[in-house]
Amino acid sequence: MASLLLPIIYLAFISLGLPDALLGAAWPTMYPQLGAQVSWAGGVSMIISACTILSALASDRLNERLGTGRVTAISVAATAAALFGFSFCHAFWQLCLWAIPYGLGAGSVDAALNNYVALHYKSRHMSWLHCMWGVGASLGPVIMGQALAGSGWQGGYRIIGILQVVLTVVLLFSLPLWKLPQDVMGGEPFTPQHRSFPELLKITGVPEVLVCFLCYCALESTAGMWASSYCTLVRGLDAQTAASWASLFYLGITAGRFVSGFLTMKMSDRNMIRLGQARFRRGYDKYTYKRVLKLCSCSFCDWLLFFTPASSTKRRSILAGS
Repeated sequence: MASLLLPIIYLAFISLGLPDALLGAAWPTMYPQLGAQVSWAGGVSMIISACTILSALASDRLNERLGTGRVTAISVAATAAALFGFSFCHAFWQLCLWAIPYGLGAGSVDAALNNYVALHYKSRHMSWLHCMWGVGASLGPVIMGQALAGSGWQGGYRIIGILQVVLTVVLLFSLPLWKLPQDVMGGEPFTPQHRSFPELLKITGVPEVLVCFLCYCALESTAGMWASSYCTLVRGLDAQTAASWASLFYLGITAGRFVSGFLTMKMSDRNMIRLGQARFRRGYDKYTYKRVLKLCSCSFCDWLLFFTPASSTKRRSILAGS
């Protein structure tokens, strides 16, 4: 039965990635209909990010009270409700309102599953877990691109919302699997240390890891949010083609994260960090905003930077125990 849980966790992370790129892919079509300015998408993204942070900080208490399985199921359901809410928006303020439950749901799923995999599975599964997020993030713009050619951006949100509802049902039926013992999971047995946030900041390397992660997320979210708008407004592509092209960025991330899962078996955390920084710099030097297709190559080069903070299962577990 334990072998069934890991695919479900992977599936949950695919669903987590599915809606993440929808706003950027659909925004060139959305903003005129909502009476918004092009730059206002950044405000929606900030609301989602703020709510994601809040729910992630509360994730540990929720996991202790409800369990990871229930938290994940409830959070995916909240995300599904928010996606359906997006599909019925007729004004920008409504989009901001539905961004709140979306951010809260996404943050809880992210933190809960990261913590669970770090505690119960080996390090390579952390890389592959986020690879599954990349799969979802790559499929999202493709689905939205097809919806733009037919029912419009509202249809794209509804399709992803239906997929989230299906996943919620799967998670509810899988709840007994989340209580399996440690030795069945195949992870490394140890006792996690519960520390407060100020205590975590005193651990050697933690502030640096947070700064690196902040920089990575800034690059990823900026490129993912504005790639489609750039293709449409600057390069003159139609909205459907631009939305599909935006998926190339996430395909590059997915490929890099898949490879990094194998590298964690051979390389130490320190060497992973060094290699990741070197590859990130090389990819950044080659990156130009005038050639959108290089988003894919850039994302492939920055994959190690993302995964080096999470490559050690025990370190990740201590951080997750805050």
